[in-house]
Amino acid sequence: MDLPFDGAISRYFKETAPKAVRKAIENAGKDEILSKGYAYREEIGKKDYEAAMEVLQAQLVRLQADVKATGKRLMVVFEGRDAAGKGGTLKAVTENLNPRGCQVVALSKPSDREATQWYFQRYVDWFPAAGEIILLDRSWYNRGIVEPVFGFCTENQKEAFFRQLPDFEDMIVREGITFLKIWLDVSRPEQLRRMLDREKDPLKQWKLSPIDVEGLTKWDAYCEAIAETLERSHTGHAPWVVVRSDDKKRARLAVIQTILQAVEFKGKDSKAIGQPDPLICGGPEMWSDGEND
Repeated sequence: MDLPFDGAISRYFKETAPKAVRKAIENAGKDEILSKGYAYREEIGKKDYEAAMEVLQAQLVRLQADVKATGKRLMVVFEGRDAAGKGGTLKAVTENLNPRGCQVVALSKPSDREATQWYFQRYVDWFPAAGEIILLDRSWYNRGIVEPVFGFCTENQKEAFFRQLPDFEDMIVREGITFLKIWLDVSRPEQLRRMLDREKDPLKQWKLSPIDVEGLTKWDAYCEAIAETLERSHTGHAPWVVVRSDDKKRARLAVIQTILQAVEFKGKDSKAIGQPDPLICGGPEMWSDGEND
């Protein structure tokens, strides 16, 4: 079978990946958590996950019904490294929601015209109207993380972004939009394991891009950019929720609980929803450089 990018991910694993990362992947069992710093050694059991998710899905449906009936507006930013689990988490959130009132927005590279506009401008067109839920699969935070790492923006452009960011997000909140920012945090060995799986799976190879492949060698640069971004953009009006996602299922539950607890809606059962697991979900202090801590 032909591998995407001429097997660059497998080649990185065999020839370039840090020895500790390679050993962690080679020695791990199927459901074993690779990160030593993760709170659990194995993934949550299927029955426990499905039972908890069934309750949360019913609450999500009630949330959307209330958002539509009352004209609320909800917007959630999903960020994280490549293979952190954003796609699967978004699928879990939207699984039973009406797509007419809940939309996942994943903007591609700016056009030549958009590249000359105010940086935040193209995102504003996608903000929710009354009764809508908008889920951003990556966002304006590209300017704080991906673009500096790959040299796609200048230092002056990055600094302008961070100067304008607090006021921009404050305006979102003051406008009455319920606004959440979620960072999915994956360890280095788990990220590589997932990318190796994608490389071998014809149904998942589309998820890989040249940026993903090149990004494997830029782990430290990403760490610096992520740490700076979380520090400079974690504010009282727009705080970050960091979810450690080495166990995708636990992460999905925590994300959905975070969203449900952030909004008041008819039929809300806070006790049934429960609180996100504090061992994997919190503020920026949950973030780790993820080598194999």
